[in-house]
Amino acid sequence: MTGDLDRDFPEDLLEIKKELKKKSSSQGSWPKANLTFAEKQLVQKIQTRTNELNRNNVTRTQAYYAFYRKHPDIKWALLGHMVSRNGGWNMTDLQGEFLSKLLSLAEQQQFFTFLERGNWLIFQDAYPQFLLYEESLRTKTPLFHLLRFLHVSTFMETLWNRYWMTGDQRIITIALIINEQSYLEKRVIRNKYYQQTVLDTIHFKLQDLLGLSHILFPYEMTTSGHTKLLGQTLRHFASLEERINLGKRLFSLLLDHEQKLCAWAGSTPHTGSRKDFWPHLFNNIRESLPGSLYIPQIKDCTLTKNGRRLYSPVLENAWKNVEHNEAETGDWFEDWRIIDYFQNSYTSVNGEIRDEYCKSIEKLELAFFAKKALHHSNR
Repeated sequence: MTGDLDRDFPEDLLEIKKELKKKSSSQGSWPKANLTFAEKQLVQKIQTRTNELNRNNVTRTQAYYAFYRKHPDIKWALLGHMVSRNGGWNMTDLQGEFLSKLLSLAEQQQFFTFLERGNWLIFQDAYPQFLLYEESLRTKTPLFHLLRFLHVSTFMETLWNRYWMTGDQRIITIALIINEQSYLEKRVIRNKYYQQTVLDTIHFKLQDLLGLSHILFPYEMTTSGHTKLLGQTLRHFASLEERINLGKRLFSLLLDHEQKLCAWAGSTPHTGSRKDFWPHLFNNIRESLPGSLYIPQIKDCTLTKNGRRLYSPVLENAWKNVEHNEAETGDWFEDWRIIDYFQNSYTSVNGEIRDEYCKSIEKLELAFFAKKALHHSNR
């Protein structure tokens, strides 16, 4: 990140920088303050509502979209909705056609726990911010001093207050991207359990190597009835900088195609199955015969003649709801230089991802076929 030179910052970031520099000295703690009875009630109401909607990936994903429809100025809510859809697809993939046979039951559970914890954590941090913003609009009074009582970073208190004054949608969206990825960093990415069971495993490194960590944005139906895809690929999941930059690229794509993405999301309920966007290739009912020798049948994301669609279950049939331990406390914000991520925003991003995604499916199919063939030869 760059040095401490005011001339490095555009005018719209200088005031944010000054405020964050003051807060840097707090070293990750929230200042103490007394709440009025009404404020305590509001905090409790927000926590209760967030918990109600944080049951599973489907309820979270729907909640993001519903909030965006009420408050389309908060672009991150639509971005969060689309990324959360991908989280659900990744979860059900673990029980789907290929990965359910390539991973052991223990590995499937570990990967799911990793994905679910991250999805749950982001929602319980982001959604209270949205509800507090909504209440601020209703009362015509900024209430962002209450964020600390919802265990939201003081970084976001600064940025929400700034948004209240300026209405700068780009700044608040990038702030939310920075916040959520920084929030995950210590709680998931650097968590020893997840490092040992997921991030350090050969399967995760293989996924990273093959570029299987695609974020897909379905957005429009073709004349042939297939849904078009936009997206980006995250190649280094463990890198905070890479995840933030990915979020910024996805935000750029979203701005270029916002109305089409919103229309697709509104007309396609999220189930967790990849059938939601490609029913020509995926089905939430298993079509393959158990125990039969699998023959490769996918080319350019199209089935061969008489090919069976790939099994992609809905979330409720793949995984039960999880009772989570409370989120780890503490403010991730310590260094004001995190503001550097506001710079170098992407003005135009090539969102072409269909071919890369299709090749990834073919690689998974090939790995699955090789394992099944080896199993049959050893019988």
